[in-house]
Order: sequence, then C-alpha cells, then structure tokens
Amino acid sequence: MNKKTIALIIAIVLVIVLIGTVSYGVIKKLTFKAENPIATITIEGYEKPLVVELYPEHALNTVKNFITLANNGFYNGLTIHRIETYVIQGGDPKGDGTGGPTLSAVDKNIQKDSDKDKEYAIEGEFRANGHKNPIVHEKGVISMARSSYNSAELLSESYNSAGSQFFICTDYCPSFNGNYAAFGKLIDGWETLDAISKVELKTEVDEETKEETKTSEPKEAIKMTSVTVDTKGVNYEEPKTLETFDYSAWYMKKYYGQ
Repeated sequence: MNKKTIALIIAIVLVIVLIGTVSYGVIKKLTFKAENPIATITIEGYEKPLVVELYPEHALNTVKNFITLANNGFYNGLTIHRIETYVIQGGDPKGDGTGGPTLSAVDKNIQKDSDKDKEYAIEGEFRANGHKNPIVHEKGVISMARSSYNSAELLSESYNSAGSQFFICTDYCPSFNGNYAAFGKLIDGWETLDAISKVELKTEVDEETKEETKTSEPKEAIKMTSVTVDTKGVNYEEPKTLETFDYSAWYMKKYYGQ
C-alpha cells in the first residue's frame, strides 16, 4: 500500500469522524431538553421549605416574572397573607392583598422610588385570555393571583392584572382552570403546605350583633424568609410588563364623569 493510498484512507476516516461528531452535536442540540427551574420558598418556623417545579413551557412570561422577582430578593420577608380552604396566598409587598411590584424589582435600569419606578402587571397566560395553558389547578399547583373587576367591560384589564401575588392550591379548584395563570407545582414540602393551610385565623366582631367571623388572615404572621429559583443553568430574561389599570379612575369617569 503506497503513501497516497494510506493518506487517502486517513482522510476518509477523518471525514467520517468529523461528520459523525457534527451529526451527534446537531442531534443532541435538537433533542436536548433543559431541566425545569426549581423554586424554594423558605418559611419562618417551618422546617421544610415549599419546593416548586416551574413550567416555562406553559407560562413562560409568568415564570420569567417569578424568577426575576425571586432572585432579586423581592419576596424575602413578605408574608402569606391569605388562607382559604382551597389556597394559601402571598407575595404582596403591602401584606394585605392590595399591593404589587414596581418596575425596579425586575428592571435593573430603573432606580427604586424614581419617577419611572411604577407598579406593573403582566399578561395572564391562561385559556380565557388566549393562551394554551393546560395546567389543572389541583393541590400543590402554584398560580398567579389577579384582580376581578365588577364589570363585564373590564375582562381584559382583569385578565392582565397579575403582578407579584401568587397562590398555591391546597385543594382542587376547578373554577380556576383556564382562568388563572398556573405556572408550576409543588414537588416537596407537602407537610408544610398542609400545616400552613390549617393555621388559626384572625376573627372580626360585628359591632351590632357581637358575632365573631373568621377572616382569611393568619392570626400569627407567616413570613417567607427567602424565595429563590435554581434555573438549572438556563438564562431567563426579564418579563414583559404592562401598565397597571387604574380602576378607581375608570369608575369615577364612568359613573361621575370625573
């Protein structure tokens, strides 16, 4: 076998190896599926944190919003302010269900408390709002809280009013399916979820009848000491945001012309 033949054989082998390497890389890239991000919600006084797998494939912008808020420290120190028989809810900076995030919480270019640091909302990623989100609101599912305005004219504003508040289902909630942006599910910390759902709630006393009624507010504050998300090496961009709807201004203009 002469030198030319040997060189030709080596060249052919190298080409075959190169083609195989490139093909493997292309196939791996096409078939690679990144691990879903994992959120860890540590709660004061509870040994096990709530560990939640997030589903960007079903509600990408909602997941981006949660990741950005969490990893910027927004949720640290906030409370679980509402407990019903079917959900626990938190993530409100005011702690009473009326608050939301401002742009500085997700955009590093905006200075906190500056003129540009306005409250924002995100689009509701659920079927009623035109999104193919198949997640069922069963026990352990995390979903975004939003406003429900008492007017059929304001469906779009209501659908696109979520900000930072989220809830975790403690029971099956069929009426939420397709109407709220579910974006993940609990994978660990079930005993903590059950314990929080059963805490003692504050009561209100009717001044006239003196009857006591339970509220949805915990008697003792339930503080989230930290909320972080492991993105599994994937870089999630900042979420797309919307201007918040001013219901009070709309109401005054519609009914009083002001």
